[in-house]
Amino acid sequence: MKWKKALRGAFPVTLPVLAGYLALGMAFGLLLSSAGIPIFWAPIMSVLMYAGSGQFLAVTLIAGGATLVQAALLTAVLHFRHLFYGLSLIDRFHGVGRRKFFLIYGLTDETYALLTSTPPPPGVEAGDFYLAVSLLNHLYWIMGGVIGSTMGALLAFDTTGVDFAMTALFVVLLIEQVKKPGGGVCAAVGGVCAAAALAVFGAERFLIPALIAITAILLVLRPRLEGREVSPP
Repeated sequence: MKWKKALRGAFPVTLPVLAGYLALGMAFGLLLSSAGIPIFWAPIMSVLMYAGSGQFLAVTLIAGGATLVQAALLTAVLHFRHLFYGLSLIDRFHGVGRRKFFLIYGLTDETYALLTSTPPPPGVEAGDFYLAVSLLNHLYWIMGGVIGSTMGALLAFDTTGVDFAMTALFVVLLIEQVKKPGGGVCAAVGGVCAAAALAVFGAERFLIPALIAITAILLVLRPRLEGREVSPP
C-alpha cells in the first residue's frame, strides 16, 4: 500500500522527465543502431550504465575502437560532477536504509533536480518517495533506449544532429534553474568559471577545474543564496 502511494505521488512529478527521457533514450537507441551495435545492448547499457551522456559517449567510443581504459577514464571525467551531487545529498539520504544503494546508483542530473526541489507528498515516507522517483526515471530511460534501438533496426533514419538531444536537455534544465531564486547567480558563476577554465586548461581538461572553482565560490555565496530563497518576494 505504501509503495502505491509513493508511486502515485512520484508519477506526476516525473512527467517532465518521462517526456525528456523517452526522447533522449530514443536518440541514444537510434545512434546505437546506426553504429551497427545490436539492439539488445540498448537495455543492457541502460540498466547497467544508466548514464545518459556517458551512453552517448560510449557509442562513439565503441564505434571508434577505444580501449576499456580510455572509455573508463573519459566516462569518469564526464560524470565527475556526480561526486558533488552525492555530497549535497548526504543529509537527505540519511536514514533511508538499504534504499540508499539504488538511490546512489540512480542519481542522474534530472533525478537530482527532482529530489532536491520536490518535497514528499503528505502521508508518503521520504525514502519511499525518493526511491519511487529514481525508479520511475530509470524505467523511462530504459523504455526510450529500447524504442529507439528497435526503430533504428527496423526503419532507415538520418541520425545527423540526434546527439544534440542531450545538450538540448541541459539547456532546458539550465533555464528552469535560472527561474528559481538565486538561480541566475549560480548560472553566472558556472558560466564564468567554465569559460575561464576553458581558456586556461583547454577543452580536454577544463571540466574538473571548473567544477572545483564553481563549488568553492558557491560555498562562499551559500549563506546569501539561501537567504534569498527564503526571503519573501
